[in-house]
Amino acid sequence: MPAPGGVGPVDAALVFALVGFGAPTGLATATAVGYRVLTVWVPLLPGALVLSALVQRKVL
Repeated sequence: MPAPGGVGPVDAALVFALVGFGAPTGLATATAVGYRVLTVWVPLLPGALVLSALVQRKVL
């Protein structure tokens, strides 16, 4: 079943692939969480700041 942004299936596949290549499970899980943080959560802060500035300037 499709998930928004691939959250869940992509993370599980990344963990399983890393473990399959010999990485410890804890490290593989931390890597998947770090990947998700860097690709989804970190970009939200600059985006929110830009949106706020555009709304205050009545551009949007």
